[in-house]
Amino acid sequence: MIYWFLKYLVIGPIVKAVFRPWIVGKENIPAEGAAILASNHLSVMDSIFLPLLIDRPMSFLAKSEYFTGRGLKGWATKWFMKGTGQIPIDRSGGQASEAALNTGLGVIARGGLLGLYPEGTRSPDGVLYRGRTGVARMALEAKVPVIPVIMVDTEKMLPIGSTLPRVVRVGVVIGEPLDFSRYAGMENDRFVLRSVTDEIMVALQRLGQQRYRDEYASSAKERIARERRERSAVAS
Repeated sequence: MIYWFLKYLVIGPIVKAVFRPWIVGKENIPAEGAAILASNHLSVMDSIFLPLLIDRPMSFLAKSEYFTGRGLKGWATKWFMKGTGQIPIDRSGGQASEAALNTGLGVIARGGLLGLYPEGTRSPDGVLYRGRTGVARMALEAKVPVIPVIMVDTEKMLPIGSTLPRVVRVGVVIGEPLDFSRYAGMENDRFVLRSVTDEIMVALQRLGQQRYRDEYASSAKERIARERRERSAVAS
């Protein structure tokens, strides 16, 4: 109910009128049945625009910190996240990763659309980074197609560190579904998981023509932060 209210009566009409977002390839999303939407990740705005521009409800796995804030801002954030179909998960790794996997599989088991960011975190510089294998494991366990999605220019709307969005026209490009049924029963083979994940990342790179770097985005963030500290130390 909240999802419908926000998408069609509140957030959706306002966002579409102000930012005039565009979408290509919407016909590649099935009218019914489960699927995984695997997207590049440039901004927190990605999780807002993609659900607004497709016709079916979808769910994202979002970090639990968005649901635990205090005060009016915390309440508003939690309400918005739930209303836009986002599900809290613990991203600390280990058993938390297994719980996140099961949460995602639950969405798929109900015939829903599950949005995932294979990079695991936002790109710090607009480059497409190496994918994590969780998306492959979910796809193989649930036996569902993976639909590649490219978000365009959302990092220009809300760069990392900014609090207020700029009026920038953003877009979404949706590719043809990827079928991994040939790997049925191999969801515990780490080499297969890596191969499937790499195939998904290749599809994303071709669809969006992003520069690709064979490095995890989390490692890139640490590297970039370290390089900035070193430059600052030299300058001082």
